[in-house]
Amino acid sequence: QVQVVESGGGLVQSGGSLRLSCVVSGKIFRIYTVYWFREAPERQRELVGSITKESATNYEPFVKGRFAISRDDAKNTIHLQMNSLKPEDTAVYFCKATVQDGTVFTTDEYWGQGTRVTVSS
Repeated sequence: QVQVVESGGGLVQSGGSLRLSCVVSGKIFRIYTVYWFREAPERQRELVGSITKESATNYEPFVKGRFAISRDDAKNTIHLQMNSLKPEDTAVYFCKATVQDGTVFTTDEYWGQGTRVTVSS
């Protein structure tokens, strides 16, 4: 019943910005930690960062202050703001949400299908 859908990807020039969204839908009791991952062509999926229920964030070193994760609990939405984009940021970006189900009250992790980001040089 719980679903995760990413959006906001697209084509952008080097140095540009994009804001990705991760919408969690279904009967939800609570959304806990949410993670952003990315997967570049012929590379393994890697962690970008995360945000807790209390909005504490953590980022991998390659972000270097360029990205910011936030959450809007009223809309069950998590954002990844990406600035100063580089060609090496080109990847499919995935959201993984830790969600407590509002029907059976079990907690599980749910993956979205990803949104593609392409940064041209």
